[in-house]
Amino acid sequence: MKSRQRVKAHGEVFTPRHMVEQMLDLVHEDLEAGPDFVDKTFLEPAAGDGNFLIAILRRKLRAIKKQLPPESWPTESLFALASIYGIELLEDNHQDARAVMLADFHGFHQRHGTPCGPETDLHQAAAFLIATNIVRGNTLTSRTAAGEDIQFSWWHRVEGKPGEVQRDPFTLASLRDDGGFDFTVYNAYTACPIEKVHEQEKTDG
Repeated sequence: MKSRQRVKAHGEVFTPRHMVEQMLDLVHEDLEAGPDFVDKTFLEPAAGDGNFLIAILRRKLRAIKKQLPPESWPTESLFALASIYGIELLEDNHQDARAVMLADFHGFHQRHGTPCGPETDLHQAAAFLIATNIVRGNTLTSRTAAGEDIQFSWWHRVEGKPGEVQRDPFTLASLRDDGGFDFTVYNAYTACPIEKVHEQEKTDG
């Protein structure tokens, strides 16, 4: 814990790393080994400073390195980021969670000789996906710190166009409704290569 006051006010406690790893071992097949493991989605509803999020990302990146050819790592690592979602109530934790995710993503590519500096599409796309998928808000109310609906996006591959992604926004609240995702409420986005997702444009639909 960071302080007794935070525990008292927000119930803030942090799961030890060894417990995080033990829990993720229970979903090893989906996370690292099964078909389409890169795209299997995970939502951490109380993300804290990102200990679960970063552990999930690291496992996915290790599996990508082990199972897929090197030329696919930049694209597949972005799809891995697109599959990881988080919600955190406290501002400092939220910022830390985003920062550690981007730092680890950058470090993975730096270690393998892939340019990933701030000027690259790879870095900018990663930062955009992280900023979009890891939001500050209250999971219990499905509201952001500004009182708006928490909104996520489903990033899915475009059939027949390897490396392209389609973005479909939806609200967290819609996951609790019998009607399912409220995709139709929002404007659609044009499909694009995932490394250009930060430049993706809305359609009129």
